[in-house]
Amino acid sequence: MISLVELCIDAACKTRETVDKWRLQRRSLDCLPSPLADALLRRLITRRLLHPSLLEIFKNSVEEVDLRGENSVDAEWMAYLGAFRHLRYLNLSECHRINSSALWPISGMNSLKDLDLSRCSKFNDAGINHILSVPNLVKLRISKTSVTANGVKLLASLKHLSLLDLGGLPVDDASLASLQVLKNLQHIELWDSKISNQGAAILNTFPKLAHLNLDWTNVTKLPDLTSLECLNMSNCTIDSILKDGKAPLTKLIFSGSTFLNEAETLSYANTYFLSFLDLAHTGLDKFFFLSKLKVIEHLNLSSCMMDDDSVEMVACIGGKLKSLNLSGTWVSSAGLGILAGHVPNLEILSLSQTSVDDTALLYISMMPSLKDVDLSNTNIKGFLHQGSSDLDSLSLTALQNLKQLQRLNLEHTQVTDEALFPLSSFQELRYLSLKSPSLADISLHHLSSVPKLTKFRICDAVLTNYAFDMFKAPGTLKLMDLRGCWLLTKEAIVSFCKNHPQIEVRHELVTVLPFEENGLHHSSPSRLTSKTMQAARKKEQTSLSPNFIKGRNIVEMNYLHCSLCLCLLHPVVK
Repeated sequence: MISLVELCIDAACKTRETVDKWRLQRRSLDCLPSPLADALLRRLITRRLLHPSLLEIFKNSVEEVDLRGENSVDAEWMAYLGAFRHLRYLNLSECHRINSSALWPISGMNSLKDLDLSRCSKFNDAGINHILSVPNLVKLRISKTSVTANGVKLLASLKHLSLLDLGGLPVDDASLASLQVLKNLQHIELWDSKISNQGAAILNTFPKLAHLNLDWTNVTKLPDLTSLECLNMSNCTIDSILKDGKAPLTKLIFSGSTFLNEAETLSYANTYFLSFLDLAHTGLDKFFFLSKLKVIEHLNLSSCMMDDDSVEMVACIGGKLKSLNLSGTWVSSAGLGILAGHVPNLEILSLSQTSVDDTALLYISMMPSLKDVDLSNTNIKGFLHQGSSDLDSLSLTALQNLKQLQRLNLEHTQVTDEALFPLSSFQELRYLSLKSPSLADISLHHLSSVPKLTKFRICDAVLTNYAFDMFKAPGTLKLMDLRGCWLLTKEAIVSFCKNHPQIEVRHELVTVLPFEENGLHHSSPSRLTSKTMQAARKKEQTSLSPNFIKGRNIVEMNYLHCSLCLCLLHPVVK
């Protein structure tokens, strides 16, 4: 379903010329509801049609501005943003031209509540004073900036802060102690800081602290934090944490950490509400604590010492599991046989870099809710020997029982062209990853029948220009990754892009354009086409009668204005 809002905004942001038609209707644009103005501004940013002077027409309507990663944003942009009367949220993360002085225009901005300056390396202590003059700031992110421990101490005057991201800054025990007056803090990021156990002891002075990130710090002991819900102590050496067992923990992340006393650490913590546990790359070989995880939904045990005997402990708590990562473990197909039938709600299963073979597919087919399966770097061949029979069956046929399967990763397996034939009948498959020199032209033929395929990766395959030219791409396809397919020529790829302008193609011989699912950076596949196509469009535009263009402009502007103001209440189906 596409709403009328989406259709109107898409029309309004089609080209730079389209924008120039309606930008002069400043008085009408001032009347746009904030949600609609926010959406229009986001689309302009996505399509790279926004420039500083254009910001002025949004100053009375926009509440949220997300400019993350836009390298052109500088003091001139900030001068216009400083005039926004209702701005609540401003994201300038990774805007590398933003420095301390550039923030002067937002000084004293009463409406601003959420400011993100993460990875703005030119922002330092001098800019803190501009932030301190924003009286109602609730969320502040200044990770990986040039702010020092002294600059952090100045933040103590921001009494309303509930979220503070200081990750990657040289925050020490003394500067953390200066922030004890911030009694409303609920979320604090201190990853890669200079906090010690002594500084960590100060954390219990924040009565509302619910989210804490101490990744890559020297903290080994954590005091009792009775309100803590989410804790990240990845890449730490952990001695003891939360011994009283009162914290209502829902999420624990210990990826890459070393436990000095794993029995004590994982046994004393209150896991009654724990739904997310990440123990990846910890090297754990004892899993008795799993029996306490009664409501666990997301479990990451990748690169732990789990084997088939330990899988039974996972099966015992599998009733609510939605995501399970066993990559890099010692689990084999036999272990999956133990797991089958005990994980009715499992949606994501990763078995990458394990010894599972085609037998595992039979057990995986008994996990009815699966949507995402990663079988990369395994012993999957695509064929299953049937007892006394001399004929082998196609093992991927078993996965046809997974009616909700949307993602399948078979990279670095031993599957061949013939083995992929069952995939053509996978009705919900959207993302498929293949990487093998054993695959050739016939694979493209099989996969052209997958009705909802959206992103297709087939790397290092022996594909010819002829097969690529004859490939009947599904109507839903948006991305083809063909890197490593060395037989393809630039001419064949450019020709394909001309015939399928909606599909982005990635290959070493063409310019790689970013494909962002969240739409933060717009990329037009037409950039891969020749200049003659662009010239043809230009000629077509200039051949129109001036009177026709003028009349059409008036109609379009009136349509867009009325529609943009009213269509929030009128969803339509395209």
